[in-house]
Amino acid sequence: MINVKRQVFLSVGRANVRLRRPYCRGQTLVEYALIIAVISIVAISVLLNVGSAVRSIYTMVDSQLIISSANQ
Repeated sequence: MINVKRQVFLSVGRANVRLRRPYCRGQTLVEYALIIAVISIVAISVLLNVGSAVRSIYTMVDSQLIISSANQ
């Protein structure tokens, strides 16, 4: 008797897992898509700010090189 009850419980447990899986997969996919979107937005904004900072540094170095070459 004990074995029969255990098998029924396991089969019911498997059926419940099968019914919940599609919902969980869709929810997980949406969560991953949102995380990727936020990371992309942050990465683009950081790269834009770093790009302008690097551009200003190169402009300063270029102007110093032009000044030093004019003095020689």
